[in-house]
Amino acid sequence: MRHDVTVSENVVSEEVTQDQALDDQHDPVEVGVEIEAEGSEVDDVAASSEVTGDGRAYLTYEQFGRRFFEVAVTEDRIGAAFTAIAGEEFQVGPIAAGPGGVVKVQANVKIAEPEITRQVADTITFTVKLPLFIGLVVDLKVDRIRYDVDGLVTLPLSVRCAEPLQLRIEVETPRPRDVFVDVASHNIRGSIIRYLAQVDDEIRRVIARFVADEVDKPEVKKARLIDVDVELGRAFEGM
Repeated sequence: MRHDVTVSENVVSEEVTQDQALDDQHDPVEVGVEIEAEGSEVDDVAASSEVTGDGRAYLTYEQFGRRFFEVAVTEDRIGAAFTAIAGEEFQVGPIAAGPGGVVKVQANVKIAEPEITRQVADTITFTVKLPLFIGLVVDLKVDRIRYDVDGLVTLPLSVRCAEPLQLRIEVETPRPRDVFVDVASHNIRGSIIRYLAQVDDEIRRVIARFVADEVDKPEVKKARLIDVDVELGRAFEGM
């Protein structure tokens, strides 16, 4: 009898263990999540495996939306929005420097063609670099000294969407710290650098303000806002 009881207990124990294992393997919540995830994957696979009559793969609405942004907003198209800025020239100063403001500094600034790089992540962003050609004139009363130096303005851009179907290229307003002016160039005498250092903040401030005004010009702002629903309406009208 002792042997029979032991066997019976072992059998019961094994059955309980197997039942628990089955329960663990078939948690209804986990099974539901797995089925839902698998269903989503199947839908994506089905969409990508179907093709049109001319061999194009079908996309889900979500895939189309993402693809639209990646294809529509490129470096070249962003560059086109800034063509109005390239080639612009403006003047800074004269600004007083030195003891008693006896030295006058003037800068003639020209904006060159933008350099644009794109970063594709959850949000598509761009970095626009505007090279500057700066002609500095330092008036020492007894002499006028000219220097050509380089500068750079960096503009971060992000691509956003808004209701109902608006594509927006948003630009952060440039600040003086976003402007670099190479006043420490090796061909400038140390005494002149000291004068330039006194007016460097003012030069960068004026450049930042000028670029901000250029970016907000109607023609540039118009190129940065695209009403896709309006453009689609025009396309259908022309059919």
